[in-house]
Amino acid sequence: MKSIKFLLLLIVISSCSSPTNYDVLIKNGTIADGSGNATYTGSVGINADTIAAVGELKNATGNIEIDATGLVVAPGFINMLSWATESLIADGKSQSDIRQGVTLEVFGEGSSMGPLTENRKKQWQENQGELKFDIDWNTLDEYLQSLVKRGVSPNVASFIGATTVRVNHIGYEDRPPTNEEMASMKKMVREAMEDGALGVGSSLIYAPAFYSSTEELIELCKVASEYDGMYISHMRSEGNRLLESMDELIRIADEADIRAEIYHLKMAGKDNWNKFDAVVKKIDSARASGLHITTDMYTYTAGATGLDASMPPWVQEGGYTKWAERLKDPEIRKRVYKEMTTPTDEWENLMYAAGTPDNLLLVGFSNDSLRHYTGKTLTEVAKTHGKNPEETAMDLVIADGSRVGTVYFLMSEDNVKKQIALPYMSFGSDAGSIAPEGLFLNSNPHPRAYGNFSRVLGKYVRDEKVIPLEEAIYKLTKLPATNLKIKNRGSLTEGYFADLAIFDPSTIQDHATFAEPHQLSTGMVHVFVNGEQVLKDGEHTGALPGQVVRGPGYKEN
Repeated sequence: MKSIKFLLLLIVISSCSSPTNYDVLIKNGTIADGSGNATYTGSVGINADTIAAVGELKNATGNIEIDATGLVVAPGFINMLSWATESLIADGKSQSDIRQGVTLEVFGEGSSMGPLTENRKKQWQENQGELKFDIDWNTLDEYLQSLVKRGVSPNVASFIGATTVRVNHIGYEDRPPTNEEMASMKKMVREAMEDGALGVGSSLIYAPAFYSSTEELIELCKVASEYDGMYISHMRSEGNRLLESMDELIRIADEADIRAEIYHLKMAGKDNWNKFDAVVKKIDSARASGLHITTDMYTYTAGATGLDASMPPWVQEGGYTKWAERLKDPEIRKRVYKEMTTPTDEWENLMYAAGTPDNLLLVGFSNDSLRHYTGKTLTEVAKTHGKNPEETAMDLVIADGSRVGTVYFLMSEDNVKKQIALPYMSFGSDAGSIAPEGLFLNSNPHPRAYGNFSRVLGKYVRDEKVIPLEEAIYKLTKLPATNLKIKNRGSLTEGYFADLAIFDPSTIQDHATFAEPHQLSTGMVHVFVNGEQVLKDGEHTGALPGQVVRGPGYKEN
């Protein structure tokens, strides 16, 4: 009897001490789980594409073991505003973002890569620029699936663009939709939501989105609301009519009964820097009334768009070809010049908001013969042309065959810091995910393409202590995942997908500047996407495990 008891005891002891084995064991790291709670020393076990365990994990082993001593182990970061829609077709490795810990790219600021009518598809195929690719999709979900089939390192998700829906039905005309068109537009949103779109995205300073009425947007958002989607918007103004534009977003959220987020919150133009407190008061009041209003931002005092943001929307009606034709007409040019140089609340004039053409940096040309202007200010180029900056801007749009990529210096560093500290703030690069090689070197991107997320952790957490590390990780992970209603991502939680960012908090750093933007961030040591390592010891492994992430309305066929 004693021998049996002794044998049972040995079995119990043996079972208690037998190690648990994982596919991957990340041990001895500083765990920042995404909740915002205090960090602790612990380990993460991964099996296949899933987090199997988080904690002390004593007596655990791994087929692959990573010693994360001195490193922070966090959930993969979510890029709330990504323009990697085409750069991922050119290079699926997503180098500039993966090296910052981004594991999910969220698209759809006004324009989305689908759905496409046959006519729109044909136009796009014929008018592709330097980057050429087969448009082998029609719907938004088919586009996302095409990225995965091509192979991408990060996960991908998208809003359906309100501009895309409008152009598919109305083109570039300045008119409201007919009842029949509105019904078809709503049907298009419904189909996209059931395919997994995150909601409706708008970008209202640009033509033809500028032509959309509040009521039109409410109708589209009512459909997205049925599927628990979100409305996310580059508002009609971020400057002179910032507060009024916030009222529009809040009205849409209220009347459509939908969660809403403000893209890249800012107070643009020196005359508007003092509106920070009024902005926060509006958001807090809306939230207190029961509306779910959130924000995101990039961590720089300059934005980037095109010279179209310096010209009135009426001259752009009908698309680029008609815009360029009008700019060749001497009488129309006089009118455009007058409106570009006159203060107004009728449209968002970023050149005027910047204060001086010295604050406009030209960074993206399609025409090889104009690329020697890359990195020069509009003032410098105007001097070489012997014309004023406004006329030079018109000439460049005509000569380049594009809106010409432009950086605008508009914001206050003090406001940037105060925004980072807002409890409902997450982060988006508003840029592609690129690499310092090949065709990407033909233009100068905004440095946010290479540094937006590492800048949060290096400059604003470690160096300037604007917010603590735990809060920053929360705002990079769980907060946006929760806002988007994404399942099983954004947290180091057992059963969640194994998207991880592992970095050295003492060395994480952005290096890209406006003068020399093509510089990768450093300090991110390891990155996992769906359990597969895409960054190892700071170098890309070449792995392409990204998957489509779908919204709460997804209905599997």
